[in-house]
Amino acid sequence: MPALNEQASVGAVIEQVKKSLPGADLLVVDDGSVDETAKLARAAGADVARLAVNLGVGGAMRTGFRYAAARGYDVVVQVDADGQHDPEEVAALLRGLDEADIVIGSRFAGKGSYKASGPRKYAMVALSLVFSRLARRKLTDVTSGFKAMGPKAIKLFAAYYPAEYLGDTVESLVLAIRAKLTIAEIPVIMRERAGGTPSHSPIKSAVYLSRAGLALLLALVRRRPAVDSSDSA
Repeated sequence: MPALNEQASVGAVIEQVKKSLPGADLLVVDDGSVDETAKLARAAGADVARLAVNLGVGGAMRTGFRYAAARGYDVVVQVDADGQHDPEEVAALLRGLDEADIVIGSRFAGKGSYKASGPRKYAMVALSLVFSRLARRKLTDVTSGFKAMGPKAIKLFAAYYPAEYLGDTVESLVLAIRAKLTIAEIPVIMRERAGGTPSHSPIKSAVYLSRAGLALLLALVRRRPAVDSSDSA
């Protein structure tokens, strides 16, 4: 669970995760928060890794994957700390791992009424078309941060997870496709934030499309990762 200044919601989200997944281990990666996120996460019963500076979601997730790989976990589920992801949906994500290495919880696959607008909407549509072609299967929500990942993905991402802007979504999926990992989607309902401040302001949304395109281009031209995805973690 990557978290940046999520003191308003992190405790409640951890409680929901523990209730829905009583046997799961929970790590909160505090991405340089300046509030009480880490303290409240520990109080709620989560393990906490504190980053000294803000690295972004990609840096936080890379920390999480290295933690998982070092401890021999076979499955990692990414759940945001702002309350938008419903832990009750995790079971469906895990079932999808029977046939895929990465399962994305899609907001646009026919469940719920989530809608994007403006530049972000156009970016999401364009990226979905490109990734559907790259993955050779229909993908509708490639920027979703609600995912389950199996052993091949854990091994790959522990070594190579990108930390640049949009690397945690756009570049990481290109990385997975080039490593011949299988990606699937299931429909999920995305909830409103339980608190805190959205990470995308109107100004950021205005440049989202161009940055997404640049991230995709950089991911496609970079050297393929030297990881044998046929091995298990």
